[in-house]
Amino acid sequence: MDNQTQFKQQIKTIYRFLLVVFAVVGLITVAGIYLIVDPTLSAFRKVEKESTYVTILEEEDEDLVKNGIHVRTGFIDAEGLMVVVNNCTNCHSAKLVMQNRMNQERWIATIRWMQETQNLWDLGGNEEIIVNYLVTNYPPKKKGRRAVLTNIEWYELQD
Repeated sequence: MDNQTQFKQQIKTIYRFLLVVFAVVGLITVAGIYLIVDPTLSAFRKVEKESTYVTILEEEDEDLVKNGIHVRTGFIDAEGLMVVVNNCTNCHSAKLVMQNRMNQERWIATIRWMQETQNLWDLGGNEEIIVNYLVTNYPPKKKGRRAVLTNIEWYELQD
């Protein structure tokens, strides 16, 4: 074998070696990127019929009402319920709405405050529906912070 043929043979060997190295590095890089994007490797899991069924049920349960209560939020089922759910629970919990029992003027003032300071969108015709729902179903309680104590048996403290 002359030097030129031997040199070409060495170049081919080096070329094949580099090709294998680049292929391995490429595969490792792609696998690493995939793990970053999908760390649970969900694409390789077998999807079972039960999990699909549960997902469908969860989607249907979004607007499920049982015993007069909207299951997902806990709101009372009444006229305007879904308008309230769609507008109020985008930003905060339904529990926050339910605990703030107010009259019509206070609800409107609260909506204005949220629009001015919290970037609440213009509710348009939905505002009246929302306020009517809240005033009807979550009016102010007539009690103070606690019920008045009754039937108390007082005793004298001993010195």
